[in-house]
Amino acid sequence: MTAHTIKAEFDGHSGAKLAARLDLPAGSIRAWALFAHCFTCSKDTLAARRISGELARAGIAVMRFDFTGLGSSGGEFASTNFSSNIEDLRAAADWLAVHYDAPEILVGHSLGGAAVLAIAGDLKSVKAVVTIGAPAEASHVIENFGGHLDEINAKGEAAVNLGGRPFTIQRQFVEDLNATSLAERIGHMKTALLVLHGPRDQVVGIDNAAAIFTAAKHPKSFVSLDDADHMLSNAADANYAAGIIASWAARYLPAEAQRRDDQPVEAVIVGETGQGKFQVSVQAGPHRLLADEPASVGGSDTGPSPYDLMAAGLGACTAMTLRMYARLKKIDLGLVTVTVRHNKVHAADCLECTESERGNGGKIDRFERFISIDGGTPAALADKIVEIANKCPVHRTLEHGAKVVTTVE
Repeated sequence: MTAHTIKAEFDGHSGAKLAARLDLPAGSIRAWALFAHCFTCSKDTLAARRISGELARAGIAVMRFDFTGLGSSGGEFASTNFSSNIEDLRAAADWLAVHYDAPEILVGHSLGGAAVLAIAGDLKSVKAVVTIGAPAEASHVIENFGGHLDEINAKGEAAVNLGGRPFTIQRQFVEDLNATSLAERIGHMKTALLVLHGPRDQVVGIDNAAAIFTAAKHPKSFVSLDDADHMLSNAADANYAAGIIASWAARYLPAEAQRRDDQPVEAVIVGETGQGKFQVSVQAGPHRLLADEPASVGGSDTGPSPYDLMAAGLGACTAMTLRMYARLKKIDLGLVTVTVRHNKVHAADCLECTESERGNGGKIDRFERFISIDGGTPAALADKIVEIANKCPVHRTLEHGAKVVTTVE
C-alpha cells in the first residue's frame, strides 16, 4: 500500500456530519494522530496538510477534520462554542477507535491547540500532545472580536469578520470561552507535551507558550518557530514544524518491529506524497525516507534522486562487503568510506567498456567508485580491496543486469 489520503465522514457533537481526511502512510501504521485546526480555519490549511503528510511519511496515520459549521462539515457555526469543539474532538477520537485505532497523538493549531490540551487528560489512549501557536487560555480568542464584543453582549450576537469571512458570534460562545480554564487541565495531563510557537507571532503572543509550558509537567519540550507567522503560511516554516513533530512524536511510540534474520526481505514500497512534482515516500521494512528530483529538473530536492539511491546502494554494499572480508580474514582495516559518482557517457568514450559495449553506440551509465580507508590503505591490500569490492552483490547486479517484471494491480 502506498501513502495516500482518503475522505471520511462522522457524526459531530450535534449529530451534524463532519468531513474528515485520513492521511495514511505507506506500509504498516505505527500509530494514529488526531489534528485540530485553528479557529474558523479548516482541515485543509497549509499547516494541517504539511504536518499530516510528514507524520504519514513517518508511519503515523492522521485524521484531520472540519469542526461543526466549518469547511466541508455540516451544522451551524453560530451554534458552536469551545466546549462543542472539544466534543467534536471526542467524537472524532471515538470514531477512530471504532473504525481504525484510538489516537495516541493529538496535534492542535491555535485554538485547536487549546482544544487538544483541554481533552488530552480524558483520552486514555493519548501518549503525546503537540500545540502550535496555541493560546494558554481559550478566552484569548475573544480579542479577535474587537469592537463587536459590546454588540454581542447587548444583542446576543454579532457578525464578525474573521480572516476576510463573516461569522456570527453568539453571546454563549463568549461566555463559554470565559468559563473555560486550561491551566488546571494542562497540569493534570499525563502525556508528553511539545509546544511549538513563533516568538514573532502577532496573533497569539509567545507568552502563551511560556504559560502552557510552565503549567505542564514533564516530559515537556519547547521549540521556537523563529520567524514563522501564526498560520505557518510560509511552506518552509510548515515543513520545519512538520519535521520536528514527526521526529519528536516517534520517541513516545513503540519501536517499529525489526526484520528477523529468518524473514524474507520485504518489498520496498514507494508512493507519491502529493507534495511537489516528483516527491515520493520510500519504505523498506521499518525504514522510511523521501526521494525526489533536484530543482534543476523541476523537483523540490527534498530527498535523494533515484540515481542517488542506486549509487547509495552500490556504496553501501561495497563498504559492507569489505567489512565482512576484513572480519573474516581478521584484518585490522580502518573505517571504509565509499564515494560513488554516476553519469552517462558515450559508449565510444568508455575506456573500461568491452569492445562490444563500445560498438553499441549511444550513451551508457557509468558509476565511478572511490574507496578510502581511515588511517590509509595498506599498500599490500590495495589490489585485494578492489577485487573484493568488485564482488559486492550490487556491483554484480549492475554489471550483469537484472530482469524487471512489472504487474499492474
